[in-house]
Amino acid sequence: MNQNKIQNQETQVPKTPEMNDRDFINEMLATEKYMTSSYCTALHECSHDTLYQDILGVFTETQNAQRELYNLMFKKGWYGIEAAEQQKLQQSYQQFTGYKSQFPVH
Repeated sequence: MNQNKIQNQETQVPKTPEMNDRDFINEMLATEKYMTSSYCTALHECSHDTLYQDILGVFTETQNAQRELYNLMFKKGWYGIEAAEQQKLQQSYQQFTGYKSQFPVH
């Protein structure tokens, strides 16, 4: 396993032309990500308060479903992430700490 990769041991699935559990869940995750993004755009552009609240509720449900699918894929080792190097974390921290001085104090 790559030392810079954070990933659980992969749950094996059949390697056949038919879709397997990993394929189905991956497709569902992609769909939920797309839907979440689309609802987010709708929220940014919605001017009617009641409609905004309705879309916000659906957005939240969709976002929660997306997170559950991500957690399931990560748990089964089907989704990994790259570990950040300490030096890069420190550089980003210093960069954004410097930005604080640009904001007016309230």
